Amino acid sequence: MVAGVQIHSKVAQKAQAELFTDGALKFLAALHRTFESTRQSLLVAREDAQRRYDAGVPLDFAPETAHIRAEASWHCAPPAPGLEDRRVEITGPTDRKMVINALNSGAKTFMADFEDSSAPTFANMVNGQINLRDAIRRQIDFEVGGKSYKLSQNPAVLIVRPRGWHLDEPRVTVDNAPVSGSIFDFALYFYNNAHELVKRGSGPYFYLPKMEHYLEARLWNDIFVFSQSYIGMPHNTIRGTVLIETLPAAFQMEEILFELRNHSSGLNCGRWDYIFSFIKKRRADRSAVLPDRKDITMTVGFMDSYVRLLIQTCHKRKVAAMGGMSAQIPIKDDPKANEVAMAKVRSDKLREVTAGHDGTWIAHPLINKIAREVFDKNMLGPNQYHVLRQEVKVAPSDLLSTKVPGQITLEGVRENVSTCLAYTAAWVGGNGCIPLNYLMEDAATAEITRVQLWQWVRYGSRISDTGELITVEFVDKLVGELAPGIKGLVAGVKEENVKFAMEYLKGQIRRQWPSEFLTSDLMPYLAIADGVEPARQRVAAL
Repeated sequence: MVAGVQIHSKVAQKAQAELFTDGALKFLAALHRTFESTRQSLLVAREDAQRRYDAGVPLDFAPETAHIRAEASWHCAPPAPGLEDRRVEITGPTDRKMVINALNSGAKTFMADFEDSSAPTFANMVNGQINLRDAIRRQIDFEVGGKSYKLSQNPAVLIVRPRGWHLDEPRVTVDNAPVSGSIFDFALYFYNNAHELVKRGSGPYFYLPKMEHYLEARLWNDIFVFSQSYIGMPHNTIRGTVLIETLPAAFQMEEILFELRNHSSGLNCGRWDYIFSFIKKRRADRSAVLPDRKDITMTVGFMDSYVRLLIQTCHKRKVAAMGGMSAQIPIKDDPKANEVAMAKVRSDKLREVTAGHDGTWIAHPLINKIAREVFDKNMLGPNQYHVLRQEVKVAPSDLLSTKVPGQITLEGVRENVSTCLAYTAAWVGGNGCIPLNYLMEDAATAEITRVQLWQWVRYGSRISDTGELITVEFVDKLVGELAPGIKGLVAGVKEENVKFAMEYLKGQIRRQWPSEFLTSDLMPYLAIADGVEPARQRVAAL
């Protein structure tokens, strides 16, 4: 073992032995010791910013960086090999079957996700790294039920999403402090694969989630520079696409690109987390109460404004403006319902490509054909950087508008309760991505349900079709009514995890403010399962 580095879990020991070489652990420790204090200070800065929002200080474009926005001459790095055409990107967790199917899907790229679609059990995290290592070297296969899965001759380009800055990795400590989940995921993937990727004509490419400030982008860029030097790789080989999925980041898109400009491959509309952030950051604003989740579409004012600004910003700086995820998945047992669902996907992708997006996200291989047809028909070249959208004028009031047509219905409240319970129970059981009501739910969509229920209780919202007041007692009643059906919605979910989800949701709606992240709250629960005893105190506190 490397001095100062401790692995506190014995799960997936074979994978650990392959991944945690002395060289990899020394690299991880070097990153932690160099950058952890900066990460912590940036997390404190998030808390300070939230206190300002709660006090009524409105979000705005930063005056200290006006010169960056005004200077037209700077551009980001040109597309790296394999990232010139990203018209369809498939996303999903890093289990072995998913990795093979996604790489074989026909999509241009595959975002292998250690974040919102993965429950970060230690087995999931380390086995996911093994799966990506094997895929890069074309050594991956899988067999289940007599069926074999192997990699095709022309797989999608691989992009990896590490966890966000807010999450710790409690199963690994350096100098008795937990390492950052972001740094852990990045370090193992980069150290073990970067040279091999370049040798095979690609490179170490990343999706960077949940940033709230351009200084958080600067931290990533500093890590990229450090890491390339550490392994003797030319600078500017790494590429990072930033998900604009927090409300503060929407006001700093150009600054985020500027910080990463030599390593940037664009921005992505992380639509579901963005809705979650819109509610959470404006938690003290009674006027920001939103209607049913289904009514918060990409065409409502604040969402449309954010999309148009993102496209304009990216193309001004010569990088990709990626569209978001349609949550619909194929409905195999009901052709008529499937036709309706796929029509929604087709309409969503048409909206994106005609707006100027350079690509889009899908969550299921069977949707690739629909998305590809729409983009192939409407995007003449490999991208749309030439679509400058110079006519777009987005003011702070546009990004903050709460004018969303729709109502809070009994069905909407029930669906939020059911989804929050089902996802929480699945997540603590090790599953971070579940199909519910023919929609793919991950941490981002579940977070919307959680904070909406809190918001409706906090501000005494009424249900439009019954006139009932949404109170803690009302939500408690629905929790009790809907919980028995959760085991029928999610395969393999345990009764004890459903009970845990019930208590967690009941606690959340009673808080003065909602927790920052469901995943941060529940991480100690996974740590206990992985044998990290100190986590019991945090779980007890929940």
